Amino acid sequence: MTTPRARAEAQYASTTSNLTARIAIYDHRTNPQDWYTWLAERLPLRGDVIEVGAGTGELWNRVDPSGYDMRLTLVDFSPVMCERLRSVPGATVLREDAASLPFPDASFDLLIANHMLYHLDDPEAALREFARVLRPGGRLAMGLNGTGHLAELSEIGPAIGRPDHTLRPAHNGITVASATAYVQTLFEHVGVESYPSSLDIPDVEPVLLYLASQDRPPLTPDEEAAVRDFVESRIAADGAFRVRQNAVLITASR
Repeated sequence: MTTPRARAEAQYASTTSNLTARIAIYDHRTNPQDWYTWLAERLPLRGDVIEVGAGTGELWNRVDPSGYDMRLTLVDFSPVMCERLRSVPGATVLREDAASLPFPDASFDLLIANHMLYHLDDPEAALREFARVLRPGGRLAMGLNGTGHLAELSEIGPAIGRPDHTLRPAHNGITVASATAYVQTLFEHVGVESYPSSLDIPDVEPVLLYLASQDRPPLTPDEEAAVRDFVESRIAADGAFRVRQNAVLITASR
């Protein structure tokens, strides 16, 4: 059986295009404030700050680190993601494993882990590392996807005879509930807040790009045509292809 880490490596180790395509679908959000700026408003951006699983650095495309009194460290397992992250002004970039961080105990004031926990073979080991490297009083800010997130995209595969194109639940079984429960064993003042938005997608192209970014065999021309028919019928009925978004922020103190 393929592990969560192996799936992540297949998707992200040698290209940024899959992650970029997945992020792009959120351009069709109904909330005028994107997830990243909404998240940044809730972060104490000062002192020693680390983002683990920083990906393409999308948060720092919205937030200029030089505008804050902080020292920023960005960590990712992917060589190409790290190359992209080196463009973030003033950031120290390291290619490392989230479950084995190369820092002494109590090194950071804030740790951000944004929609990355479900790519790990042992998410609880990573959470223990997060607790270890945070200082007393340090803050954890962790994004996850909740129940029903992008459910309408998961309807497409079965409808066109490709059930393998449903969106998998977390590869390692992690959910908002299970992550919150484990965080509560390591941290204090645990909070859970939902980002209020959904997606209104005006045409089929962003959907096709999103489906193509998944680690599945590609759609045949006939299957792609079936996707177009499925999505366009929803657009004709509703004015847009409407998709639920359930992004959740878990915060806690060390």
